[in-house]
Amino acid sequence: MDVFESLESEVRSYCRGWPAVFQKASGSRLYDEEGNAFLDFFAGAGTLNYGHNHPLLKEKLLAYLADDNVVHSLDMYTVAKRRFLETFQNVVLAPRGLDYRVQFPGPAGTTAVEAALKLARKYTGRETIVSFTNAFHGMSLGALAVTGNGMKRGGAGIPLGHSVPMPFDNYLDGRTPDFLLFERLLDDSGSGLDAPAAVIVETVQGEGGLNAATPEWLRGLADVCRRHEMLLIVDDVQMGCGRTGPFFSFEQAGIVPDIVCLSKSLSGYGLPFAVTLFRPELDVWEPGEHNGTFRGFNPAFVTATAALEFWDGEGGKGMEKETLARSEQVEQALGKIAAAHPEAISGVRGRGLAQGLAFTEPAAATRVCAEAFDRRLLMETSGPESEVVKLLPPLTATSDELDEGLDIIASSVDAVLV
Repeated sequence: MDVFESLESEVRSYCRGWPAVFQKASGSRLYDEEGNAFLDFFAGAGTLNYGHNHPLLKEKLLAYLADDNVVHSLDMYTVAKRRFLETFQNVVLAPRGLDYRVQFPGPAGTTAVEAALKLARKYTGRETIVSFTNAFHGMSLGALAVTGNGMKRGGAGIPLGHSVPMPFDNYLDGRTPDFLLFERLLDDSGSGLDAPAAVIVETVQGEGGLNAATPEWLRGLADVCRRHEMLLIVDDVQMGCGRTGPFFSFEQAGIVPDIVCLSKSLSGYGLPFAVTLFRPELDVWEPGEHNGTFRGFNPAFVTATAALEFWDGEGGKGMEKETLARSEQVEQALGKIAAAHPEAISGVRGRGLAQGLAFTEPAAATRVCAEAFDRRLLMETSGPESEVVKLLPPLTATSDELDEGLDIIASSVDAVLV
């Protein structure tokens, strides 16, 4: 590993907790260059909902490349883009009665967020964006301005303004704040709060500690936005594409955001891909006003189309139901682990197949992940103090694979706490 340490920037992070050189991957497992198999409960930070090298997606991708089809196209029309848009409309939007325009802003979740913030400000003529405590929306400057993590914000090197944080659901010592204070600030010309262009929210704060908003809180937020003519942006970069059961994580609450950000598992294969969805009347962009070199990555169109066809076809028909069943399996197992260590573990957090254990001593979570790695299970921590052991297994993980990983977690917790 000398070349990594001598040439790669100190900013590298995941490799520090997982000191292995990985070479191959299939399904729910990664293999290092020595052939050791690791069960993957990280899934590319939620990018690999369909697992590694899903055979159906791989077949479509290889056939596309072998036939000398277009790879790079900026925002030109291509056959691959047409097929993706038609499939996305037929599989995702139309069945849910959603009328959204689709923008391809660039290759990552943070670019989808940047486009959403710029569009909200352009449409409303306002500057302020309301975000929430412990939010994470990306590492570019606009996205950082609506991110809560102090360490990440500090890396910007400049003031991050034109945003106002509000308490997320269940933030205040276990109590859920209502929206009376928020509305009082909006109504009071002396509050110092400029009329916001939009509110941006994650339904489950993946990087912020797996804090899950209740449907009631989300509906209340949507009502406030509607009454005060603020746009509601849902960042579904990590929790979308079926991670919580339905394709969009906000479906459970019965709300319809004005703007939605998607990335990570949208390509289904780990290829860079992001979209920003918004109501047609918000489409006030001038041609080329927001662009990017890699906003038309055709291999990602191909695998994303194949992933949606799998989701909608016989292979994935029960995927939402299976994800919800698997989430109950995970929640029950984590609940038993937490009950066995009530002084050290404050509870189980998250929703769907994004769940974790919250530790009262943050360092314990890091040690548990290290013990799990020694037992060949990959997990990361989450939360402002890295106090949560976070599980993001592929949605395609079998019940047996989940049991295997959950047993490793239990033994890793025992090794740290007993």
